[in-house]
Amino acid sequence: MGARRQLLSHTHPSIPSLEGGEARFAIPLAIAAKIPYAPAMHFLDQAKIYVKSGGGGPGAVSFRREMYVEYGGPDGGNGGRGGDIVFEAVAGLNTLIDFRYSQHFKAPRGQHGMGKDRTGASAKPLVIKVPVGTQILSEDKEEVLADFTEVGQRIVFLEGGMGGRGNASYKTSTNRAPRQHQPGIAGEEAWVWLRLKLLADVGLVGMPNAGKSTFINAVSNAQAKVGDYAFTTLVPKLGVVRHKGREFVLADIPGLIEGAAEGAGIGDRFLGHIERCRVLIHLIDITGTKETDPAEAMRIVEEELAAYGAGLEDKARLVVLNKLDLADAELVEAYRTELLEAGADKVFAVSGATGAGIPELLDAVLGYLPASTSTETKTVEIEDEDDEPDWSPI
Repeated sequence: MGARRQLLSHTHPSIPSLEGGEARFAIPLAIAAKIPYAPAMHFLDQAKIYVKSGGGGPGAVSFRREMYVEYGGPDGGNGGRGGDIVFEAVAGLNTLIDFRYSQHFKAPRGQHGMGKDRTGASAKPLVIKVPVGTQILSEDKEEVLADFTEVGQRIVFLEGGMGGRGNASYKTSTNRAPRQHQPGIAGEEAWVWLRLKLLADVGLVGMPNAGKSTFINAVSNAQAKVGDYAFTTLVPKLGVVRHKGREFVLADIPGLIEGAAEGAGIGDRFLGHIERCRVLIHLIDITGTKETDPAEAMRIVEEELAAYGAGLEDKARLVVLNKLDLADAELVEAYRTELLEAGADKVFAVSGATGAGIPELLDAVLGYLPASTSTETKTVEIEDEDDEPDWSPI
């Protein structure tokens, strides 16, 4: 850009301008770049990586030659073992974004053998840290090779190669000066997919603008974005709900529209994050739209869950009419009757904005939870994204 000076224009209300309004001043980009800020953590639930364990070190060919020692003989040591590839599930992570920038993981090789019968040092394993809920899939995504469901779970995915034999190990009564040795065994390698399925006890589903973000903000510590337009939620959001001495994790996923299984809207790829849920809360906008009334909205979401499969269509569901504050009692009862006739077992009516009806809904949710949830046993931790430390997958 030559000698041109790049400036960043800012408006500051405390400095009056000649026109009587707010003053504008320029900051060099070199200075502006040093201003600290907290970037938002990006969500990524799939990543393809290359892993390779370390090869074994070669054996040594050596002979003992020492003054005043009449008989020397071979003394080449064996090579060291190569490093393993180890995956470990850790708490405090809910994204695979780090694997977008680090995609190749190679464990170190073992050290070569040395004279005086010295064996080469074995390499340390390469530990790759992944979020709880991560699955390792084959390159064609047809086989699940590993599934991490608990904090601290470790698996040796690829073993390092064995070290080669030194010439001392070939010594026999008839072969007293062997010169052969064995190279180390090469390490294993593979391309694999990492797929994250968030561990949540309860899942939140519904069409766009059903009020899911407002609801999860009302019942949990989540800070989901809220807007009066469709697809405000673009990635799954987790929140910890505390009710009557119990604690559980609630997952909010982007809204589903008709044809999501074929890719309409955001599609159905995020439905994988509620596969592990024990119960689903199906939020329905009581105000409806010109195209879909509550009964039609329930039908659309149920069909998309069935089209996705993976057992979602058989999961327990709580049908909930949301935005109770925007409807009168007569309309609520009319839609409740309509949903019951459409197949719902029971229909709740709540307002995420005012909190009306939420305690009764959470009472029903507790009936589907186990004696101790993941957060109550401290196996999953949900942390504030602003407090995320610098982290590397290795």
